[in-house]
Amino acid sequence: MSTTDTAHDLERPLRADAARNRELILQTARRCFAERGLSVTLNDIAHEAGVGVGTVYRRFTDKDALIEALLATKFEAMNAAAARAAQESDPREALRIYLMGVFEFRARDRALADAIVRAGKARPSIVHERDRLERQVATIIERATVAGVVRAGFSYADLPMLTTMVGAVADTTRAHDPDAWRRYAEVVLEGVLPGGTTDPMVGAPLDRAAIERALHGQP
Repeated sequence: MSTTDTAHDLERPLRADAARNRELILQTARRCFAERGLSVTLNDIAHEAGVGVGTVYRRFTDKDALIEALLATKFEAMNAAAARAAQESDPREALRIYLMGVFEFRARDRALADAIVRAGKARPSIVHERDRLERQVATIIERATVAGVVRAGFSYADLPMLTTMVGAVADTTRAHDPDAWRRYAEVVLEGVLPGGTTDPMVGAPLDRAAIERALHGQP
């Protein structure tokens, strides 16, 4: 069965108990992936959820199908965050709100970056949501650029690496101080949204293919 077939199957009405099991599996997977990353197996998720492995496989043919189901909720949340930020009248504050929101998503969710990288190979509805997010955020950045409040050369393509940087701090310091990442996120924000006149950013952001290779540890 293909991932597309699985997606169609998941759209069919479920019995009440099946629907509860599916939601339980999704909630458990969301928590496990967020805490430990995408190395978690379906067997691990079944154990954590307190259901049989067969129950998990009846709803999701493999881990990729489960990740894809979770991707939809991640992009929904990020698009909602972008929409809220866009309502801010101050261009600098709008971009600041969105950036801090994304950093917080990543600080809570170890699997966020890997999951988003997978979006390019997901079903069309998820690719659409990813592209919608890019358009929303690009508009927020453009407003900040026109207003002269963001460092020259900054673009949407810079976000994956900045988010990875803040995420690395969050992963390293979580056991000692779950909010330590905020200190360093502020340093990043001040670099992107300086209070005064500064030199443009050095170099250019990586393109999407290079970002995907970098996040997967590939040359």
